This record gives sequence, structure tokens and C-alpha cells, in this order.
Amino acid sequence: MSETVVHVLRHGEVYNPDQILYGRLPGFRLSELGVQMAKAAAQALAERNVVHVVASPLERAQQTAEPIAAQFGLPVGVDERLIESANWFEGKRVSPGDGSFRDPRNWWVLRDPVTPSWGEAYRVIAERMFAALHAARIAAEGREAVLVSHQLPIWTLRRYVERKRLWHDPRRRQCGLASLTSFHFDGAKVVGIGYTEPAAHLIAISPTARTAKGA
Repeated sequence: MSETVVHVLRHGEVYNPDQILYGRLPGFRLSELGVQMAKAAAQALAERNVVHVVASPLERAQQTAEPIAAQFGLPVGVDERLIESANWFEGKRVSPGDGSFRDPRNWWVLRDPVTPSWGEAYRVIAERMFAALHAARIAAEGREAVLVSHQLPIWTLRRYVERKRLWHDPRRRQCGLASLTSFHFDGAKVVGIGYTEPAAHLIAISPTARTAKGA
């Protein structure tokens, strides 16, 4: 049986001038640089045998999928299982050093970093992403698929497949903007995971890319 590859792509940079954690909020689209990142990802996949493109329903993911689907003459499917994780801090300005995590009013929300208490359970994220991964594998059997999702769901999926604990230090995630985490299958079994950053040169010139919130 020939190999099947499912590339899980994080969306590009988002226009977020107020620097809030946008999460699942509507209306957050790619910045001009983010559009370039999406094109860089598409170019990186240009010689691949992609037959299936699906994205999270959020605008930034749909936009990131568009140039990939266009170059292969494919529609962009929607899979709710690829959506950003739910987060109690959605719509708020939250970042290391701004005092949010030291504010006693937030301590109850932050009480459990393992589940975690402030958002969707890592286990739930992992299971829905794993189901979406295998649905794409089946759809692209023997060829390749692209799923466009978000940083935390992608990183949680990778840790789940690698049989690592799901709670982690967010600063150590290997999941840059417009990065590709590629799952290689032999039948239904994952036999390898690759990682590339086709938009690294664009991230390097972005003043906000390394601190992107709600990604």
C-alpha cells in the first residue's frame, strides 16, 4: 500500500491591532503578511500530490487554505473538529508580563494547568483533532491531504500521536505561523511526523508573529 500524508497547517499571521486573545471570535482575518505566509505554504506544497483540502471554519484558517486549494483546483472543505480551542480568556488582552496571571480574580480560572481549567480539555482537543486527521487520511488514501487548523490543537494532536503528556509549556510549542506538521501513514498507522516552516522568512520580519494570540 502506498504512503498517505496528511499535512496539518497552522494559519498565517492575523490582523490583531488590539492584541487580544481572539480564539474563536469571528472577524479575525489574515494580515497582509499573513496572506503572504499562506502563499508561501502553498508554494511549499506545489509539487505534492494533494487531493483533499479542509480547514477550520474560522476566517483565518479558510483564508490560509484558499491558495493551496486554488493551485490544485480543489474546494476548501470545512471541518468543525479543526477549530481553535475554547478559552475563558477569549476577547481579553492576556500575555506573559501583563499581570493577568497574577491577578487574584483570575486564580480560580488558572487553578488546574493539567486539564486545563481555563479552556477546552486537552483530551477533548486531541480526540477531535485525531478524528479529523484520520478522516483526511481516508479521503486522500495513497495521496496527500492538507488540514488547516490552529496552534494549540495542532500541537496537542502531535503530542497525542507521539504518546506524550498533553499538558505542556506553551513557550515550547513547535508550531510556527503557516508551519506544516506532516503525518505519514502506512495504512492507518502513523509511521513518521515531519515539521517545516515555509514562512520562516516572513515570521522573521513580523513584529507580532512570535507573540500571536488566539492562534
